[in-house]
Amino acid sequence: MLKKIQVLILLILTTQITTIFAQDNVIDEVVWVVGDDAILKSEIESQIQQLKYDKVDIPGDPYCYIAEQIAVRKLFINQAKLDSIQVSEGNVNMQVNQRVSSMVAQIGSEEKLVEYFGRPIRDIKEELRDQAREQMMIQQVQQKLVGDIKITPADVRKYFSAVNEEDIPTIPEKVELQILTIEPTVKQKDIDEIKEKLRGFQERVESGDASFSMLATLYSDDLGSAKQGGELGFMGRGQLVPEFADAAFKLTDPDKVSRVVETEFGYHIIQLIEKRGDKVNCRHILLKPKVSLDEIQLAESKLDTLANDIREKKFSFDDAALNFSYDKDTKMNDGNMVNPKDGTPKFEYQDLPGEISKVAYELKVGEISEPITMTNNSGKEVCAIIKLKEKTPKHKASVDEDFQFLRSIVLSKKNEEVINNWIVNKQKDTFIDIIPEYQNCAFQYPNWVKK
Repeated sequence: MLKKIQVLILLILTTQITTIFAQDNVIDEVVWVVGDDAILKSEIESQIQQLKYDKVDIPGDPYCYIAEQIAVRKLFINQAKLDSIQVSEGNVNMQVNQRVSSMVAQIGSEEKLVEYFGRPIRDIKEELRDQAREQMMIQQVQQKLVGDIKITPADVRKYFSAVNEEDIPTIPEKVELQILTIEPTVKQKDIDEIKEKLRGFQERVESGDASFSMLATLYSDDLGSAKQGGELGFMGRGQLVPEFADAAFKLTDPDKVSRVVETEFGYHIIQLIEKRGDKVNCRHILLKPKVSLDEIQLAESKLDTLANDIREKKFSFDDAALNFSYDKDTKMNDGNMVNPKDGTPKFEYQDLPGEISKVAYELKVGEISEPITMTNNSGKEVCAIIKLKEKTPKHKASVDEDFQFLRSIVLSKKNEEVINNWIVNKQKDTFIDIIPEYQNCAFQYPNWVKK
């Protein structure tokens, strides 16, 4: 069952382009009708082709299995229409651009992409746009179904007590870490150069000499949005850092560019695309001043001194983090790192940033690392020392030690149960018609063929 759900999710999330694989020589016909939506034979052929291209195993008869997965998707889309669910076109465009960029990177160039599919890039994007919009609608429907599910400690214990010994999951080795970071000083002349460069971009855009999106693609240090010409998609104030939000929401003229804005990420200029209610869609160009080698060495020297003082017990790592660390996420927490995946202080090595993971693996409990240089969550180059606070060996899961992990398993299973029950009930209330050759399939869900 879990494998089937995973393949369904893969169909929804990673095969947005499947229908553009349909070949001209496929004789099209309607094979299913679900509500107001028809399923074409070409859709099934296309998704089978794409899953084979992605080397995904398809259980059972692929024509039966894929047709059912498309039909399930249609049920969610019909519900989204009934619920009048709307999605952000900015977010749709962002996802499409990311998908096209990924495809271009895979195939080599936009020209090769067009040649491969035999269609203009605008047609490919339009197909992807429809698929991305549907994907977001489906996600919203599913979130409404499972959003209120609560898992209690009693639920976790009940699940754990019913699991056979050999089916109890194994927990990999985990570590608890403390971190103390220092940001190397950026020289004022480097900051001034960055600001001057951004002002130059501003003048070029406002004079009509260059487009903002072209400059963002070529020069922005925000590589994610640079691929979209600097576009961020619709966002509310709470999704943006305060300095950026203040500047973005003050913009009223799409032909004007903001002043230079400083945030924790670096220095930006911003161009308004559209305001919609309490959200704004804008482009930005981010530039980050480069840190000089001598400033990095100076920061590492300070950390060396702090580490030695901690080892000599002049003060604790907790006190050092509180008084000297630049890391706003950990300094008020005695330097303790928190895993964003589950809110606990425990990390698998793979969940840590690469630079930290490598150092942590070599440390003994209680040991403090030599200074390292790394990139923090804001994309800044910082220097840090790491202390291995605790190490939990690989072991079979237990409620006392691994409650959050087991809770996530129980929650996942409950979500699957609710969604599966919804699908079964929704079938009963939806008009469904299937041509005879598909009616004898071994379906996962009953009620496709009305008795």
